[in-house]
Amino acid sequence: MTSLIKTDGRVVAAVDASSYTFSVAGTAAWAAMRLGAPLTLLHAIDRATAGSSEDLSGNLALGDREMLLERLADADAERSRLAQARGRELLDLARGRLAEQVDVDAECRLRHGALVDNLLDIEDDVRLFVVGKRGEHADFARAHPGSNLERVVRAVHRPVLVAARAFKAPTRFMVAFDGSATTRKCVEMVVASPLLAGLPCRLLAVGDAEPEGFQAAAARLREAGYEVDAECLAGAPDTVIAAEVERHRIDLLVMGAYGHSRIRQLIVGSTTTTVLRQCTIPVLLLR
Repeated sequence: MTSLIKTDGRVVAAVDASSYTFSVAGTAAWAAMRLGAPLTLLHAIDRATAGSSEDLSGNLALGDREMLLERLADADAERSRLAQARGRELLDLARGRLAEQVDVDAECRLRHGALVDNLLDIEDDVRLFVVGKRGEHADFARAHPGSNLERVVRAVHRPVLVAARAFKAPTRFMVAFDGSATTRKCVEMVVASPLLAGLPCRLLAVGDAEPEGFQAAAARLREAGYEVDAECLAGAPDTVIAAEVERHRIDLLVMGAYGHSRIRQLIVGSTTTTVLRQCTIPVLLLR
């Protein structure tokens, strides 16, 4: 039988210059140690967000145009050099911070291109991706998950652990269960992975009636050795989930990321989006 999860490969932390950088690195280091997996810190230099010179030379005389193009090329080269230096410094800083706090040796990778393209390029060797809720170019005032998170979750086929603003090693987790095939699979993936082994679990369903498979999911987790507190509550899923996270002091939330056919609802207007926006804890998105 094919395993529901990849049982080898690396934990890859996507770091940038946002306020989530050290939390992403710390969360990834925790996950790597729990999984017994090597850790990679990756920084992608995306030309689209780093800025490039605009070509304003269309209406200039030939001599002036050639001079301007040369100056623009020099400016682009300098920007690229500075972006690489900044990226190397960022990776060294994150790795140095980890070395001070935990016994883990992180590999650093500096790559060019869009983050999503880079993650897809290395996905075959990856067990878990760790990303921040928002990147350095996100609008923090809107409190909405960043566009890179949306792109990553849409594109990759590995679990994605969305780090909180500050890292704290999880001691208790909650699985949001709605009876769908995706959330039933989530339970099986939790059982199959050592990531959360030994941590108390709250299994939560929200709705007017207990969803099909809820008791079976609780029993499956208990059979795997988890201490399980299972409850079905009435109300709006996003509101109830966020409230239960606070009330039970949950440190990590497990949710289904759904399939590609529904992925546009994941970030735009869905329960998952609202929970990501409201909860200040890490969220593990499984598919």
